[in-house]
Amino acid sequence: MSAPKRYVDANEAMLIERVCQGDKEAFYTLVRPYERAVYTAAISILNNPADAEEAAQEAVLKAFSNLARFRGEAKFSTWLIQITINEARVRLRKDRRHLYESVDDPRSDEEGDYFPRDFADWREVPSEALQREELRQALNRAIAALAPKYREVLVLRDVQHLSTQETAEALGISEGNVKVRLLRARLLVRDALAPGIDGSWSVGETRYRKVRPW
Repeated sequence: MSAPKRYVDANEAMLIERVCQGDKEAFYTLVRPYERAVYTAAISILNNPADAEEAAQEAVLKAFSNLARFRGEAKFSTWLIQITINEARVRLRKDRRHLYESVDDPRSDEEGDYFPRDFADWREVPSEALQREELRQALNRAIAALAPKYREVLVLRDVQHLSTQETAEALGISEGNVKVRLLRARLLVRDALAPGIDGSWSVGETRYRKVRPW
């Protein structure tokens, strides 16, 4: 049987070795490039900046404590984000309050999966339009309103640009589930921005429309 493929680059492998030998400063160098990604992963689940900050800090501490167990069978960043997601989910389960509201009038099946108002191609909003503050705020509200299982996939894939495989590893789900949830998350965001049945929406004087119905 062949040895498992290792995904850690030489620089990170050297830093990990130094940390395991007692060099704590090397750990800060190791995690610094991923601080924002860790926080973004936490807030994608907790949807609360203060809780996300605490979860991110706890996740980094747990990564430090368990670094000797890291075998390099996934990217270090994926492993770190996976720890963050697990920590955020633990905090979410402990919170008995109803902190989250889904998009208005959601439709779902008996398993809670979302069905869009119609099936349509997803096309990203043009990059120049994203510079508009009004649209950015609308997108942020729409993403914040997603159920956690959709928000976390959307954030990991479309915000942090993890691959489908990396997202699946971080969330502990199949690549097929990643693709399904990502599509539904995108449609939820589109429907939140486009209450009209034709799938179009307006931001200021600019009107956007879906590509085509199926």
